[in-house]
Amino acid sequence: MRLHRLAVTAFGPFGTTQEIDFDALSSAGLFLLHGPTGAGKTSVLDAVCYALYGAVPGARQSPGTSLRSDHAPVDLATEIRLELTVGGRRLEVTRRPAQPRPKKKGHGFTTERAQSYLREHDTDDGWRPLSRSHQEIGEEITQLIGMSREQFCQVVLLPQGDFARFLRADAEARGKLLGRLFDTHRFAAVEDRLAELRRGAETKVRAGDERVLAVVQRIAQAAGPTGREVPLPELQAGDPGLADIVLEWAATARSAARERLDIATCSVGAAEGRQSEARQCLDLAREIAALQQRHADTLRRAAALETRRADHDRHRERLAWARKAELVVPAMELCEEAERAHGTACRQRDDARAALPGSLGEAGAEQLAELERRLRQELGGLEAAQRAERRSARIDTERAALEYQARADDELIREAETWLADWETTRDGLRARIETAQDAATRAEQLAGRLEPARARLAAARCRDARAAQVSAATDQLAEARERAAAAHETWLDLRERRLRDIAAELAAELVDGEDCKVCGSAEHPRPARAAEGHVDKAAEERALGVYRHTEEARTRAERELGAVREQYTVARAAAREAELPQPGERTGTAGPAGASADPTAVELAALVDQLADLHAEAHHTASGTHAAREALAAAEREQAERLDGRRLAERRAAARTSQREALDREQAALETELATARGEAASVTEHAALLERRVALLASAAEAVREEEAAAQRRKDADDRLADAAFRAGFDTPHAAAGALVDDAAQRELQHLVDAWQTEAAAVADRLAEPDTRAAADRPRAEVTGAQAACDAAERSLRDATAALAAARERRAELARLSREAEREVRGLGPLREEYDRVARLAGLTAGTSADNERKMRLESYVLAARLEQVAAAATARLQRMSSGRYTLVHSDARTGGRRSGLGLHVVDAWTGRERDTATLSGGETFFASLALALGLADVVTDEAGGVRLDTLFIDEGFGSLDEQTLDEVLDVLDSLRERDRSVGIVSHVADLRRRIPAQLEVVKERQGSAVRHRTTGEQTG
Repeated sequence: MRLHRLAVTAFGPFGTTQEIDFDALSSAGLFLLHGPTGAGKTSVLDAVCYALYGAVPGARQSPGTSLRSDHAPVDLATEIRLELTVGGRRLEVTRRPAQPRPKKKGHGFTTERAQSYLREHDTDDGWRPLSRSHQEIGEEITQLIGMSREQFCQVVLLPQGDFARFLRADAEARGKLLGRLFDTHRFAAVEDRLAELRRGAETKVRAGDERVLAVVQRIAQAAGPTGREVPLPELQAGDPGLADIVLEWAATARSAARERLDIATCSVGAAEGRQSEARQCLDLAREIAALQQRHADTLRRAAALETRRADHDRHRERLAWARKAELVVPAMELCEEAERAHGTACRQRDDARAALPGSLGEAGAEQLAELERRLRQELGGLEAAQRAERRSARIDTERAALEYQARADDELIREAETWLADWETTRDGLRARIETAQDAATRAEQLAGRLEPARARLAAARCRDARAAQVSAATDQLAEARERAAAAHETWLDLRERRLRDIAAELAAELVDGEDCKVCGSAEHPRPARAAEGHVDKAAEERALGVYRHTEEARTRAERELGAVREQYTVARAAAREAELPQPGERTGTAGPAGASADPTAVELAALVDQLADLHAEAHHTASGTHAAREALAAAEREQAERLDGRRLAERRAAARTSQREALDREQAALETELATARGEAASVTEHAALLERRVALLASAAEAVREEEAAAQRRKDADDRLADAAFRAGFDTPHAAAGALVDDAAQRELQHLVDAWQTEAAAVADRLAEPDTRAAADRPRAEVTGAQAACDAAERSLRDATAALAAARERRAELARLSREAEREVRGLGPLREEYDRVARLAGLTAGTSADNERKMRLESYVLAARLEQVAAAATARLQRMSSGRYTLVHSDARTGGRRSGLGLHVVDAWTGRERDTATLSGGETFFASLALALGLADVVTDEAGGVRLDTLFIDEGFGSLDEQTLDEVLDVLDSLRERDRSVGIVSHVADLRRRIPAQLEVVKERQGSAVRHRTTGEQTG
């Protein structure tokens, strides 16, 4: 890889575009990059790294750090463009980080996304674009260079401070650096994976042991007394021989359980015999006692039965007479019913005769019926007269209706003529009303189109006035923030310059007698530097830097706030100055204020809005009556047609009514002649007919009542005769005696129940007294049931206890057998887990360096890195011997130091003494060229590891100030010899002596407006 040209714009300390021609610098093979502290020497290397990988070196890539230069104008974009040759291809990489830029419209800033461009130069077509994708460009560059960003920063941009620490670091620190460079994390991943497998296998084995112990505990619980006879040994998960101990103890517990089962079986057999004998004795005693009790109960029942015999005879006799009296009941009921019917008929006869005239009070049924027939004949002759009377009444109603209709039609004709006389005036007024409402609707629509823009301009004007005040305040705040930031920046730069001048005194303050100096390595400090008056320490510089950063953040915030407020003000002002509004002057006689000036005031716009709103409300109110006016006109037209039709119909009806009235008069005169004869002395035919109907009804009712009374008297006489005959046949002297013997159904059922109960009890007593077993048991001594029951209960309890013991023994034996089989399964399943754990544990211990087989306690990753470190030491020794005039040689050591692990030791062999010693004993200058040789050797090894990619351009950052003149010459000779491999080396240093020794130089100048680069050669300068 060879760098050709680098262009940096608004990046880091560079406020403008700076171009670096690496071809011109590399032609000499060795060039110097120098400048004052803080000028931006390292920023040149950061730009190279950012162009290739899209990020600066890791140590300078802190969160919140911006790559954009604070000195750059706002309209100049940050950009890094690098032209290089890698893998035989000429490429150009352009990077633009994410950065704020001014908005294209209005004020303020917006964040522009990061951009990347990759071009390739073709001898025929020139530059042609390849990609604009960050991911594609990153993958292409990384593949061509063959190194990650960390490897590139460690190999191409050689950080000498890191390698000085690498020389003095312990094995762990060296392992971290070498691990990043050679990407040996996969070996550490193997270690972690094996450790994880070991932990997993150990967990499985321990879990298996826990399961076995859990089964053992369950066996101990199931064993019961056997567990106390054969105690469980003390076991823990992971104990050796756990499986054998568990299986042996389980077999012993099963054997003891079988013995207890045999004993329990014998006990149950003996208890069953005793229980059967006791049960037979108890059954016999209970049987005899029951028979004896049965005989005694029968004797008591027989005595009680004899005491109730007289009551039984009385109940039986009463029941017999009651059943005979029931035969007379139907005749009694018939007689009572005939008596009631005769009384009712007599009352009805008397009531009917009371309504007749006195002359008919004793008339018979036939006389009353004959009179009824004559009155019915007279009533039938009045039906025609009634129909004529009803027709006469209807004629009066029809004549009254004709008179009412005549008056109504006359009133309708007069109203129609009055209304139609004003029709033309009413129609013209409604049409004018419709035209007025339509004009108002058009005017309201026009005013609505003016009102909304006027309101929008009013709101924009008010927002514009508010934002104007905010812009003024934000401008003042930004000016103050800039002044504070500039003052803080000057203070920080001044303190930093003063501290750098007195840095020797600060380092001297840390010197301790007898301990090596961090700069020169000497343990003696004869003349340490002293702080001058007004010395600035690191804390003061950091405080000043913190103040500057705080004020710079405040300035950035003020700029953003001012930009945002200006943008809002511009938008509001443009909205308030939009196209001139149409004026409502044609309606009010005055022109509106809006549009009178380029920037109308809010007061003028508010007056215009109020004026337009009033006009619009008035027009809208008038226009809202359009529909009502049209409806009113339509209704008036409908009413005019209806009134004309009504008047014509009324006139026709009046002509028809005259003929109807004359016909009704003629018909009513004929009917009156007929009715006068039919009415007689009554007021009307209907009244006369009603009188006749009432007389007919009274005569008919009285005749029927007389006939009913005569029939009821005959039925009563017949019923009395049948009752006397029925009582005699039933055995009673009189019907009264039969009635006295009657008993209701409930009483009869009660008497029958008493009789049946006595007879049933007598039969049962006789049967029991005849039983031979009962008589024989009564002759025997009294049975002892209590003693037999106690003996049987004791035998039952003994049998239950023996049976429970047998069931428990059987269950215990079965449970122990089942749990033993489960323990055997767990033990068999645990065998493969133990084998796997032993195998994985041996591998994990070997790779982690904790196994006894690993004599040097070296981890797998350390073993791989040790081989790489051995290659680096060999490559570095070739240059270190030249730099030290053949005195020093770097060697790798895998010896253990103290209790630490071995594998990454690094020693130096001193040819003058022939002894090997630690690299930490080198002096400051020796440490520098040793670390430089180590860095160059590491670059060679990493390059070979990356596939042999050529690195034609290298940079070495700082460290030359610790070398004496002779050593510096030797180091420069070694660096100059790199040209033999067609390499160019750039030295980054501010050591003044190097400016005299290295002709090709790139100077970084620090200025107030931002740093700048200048190409120089010895004795001349080129811009």
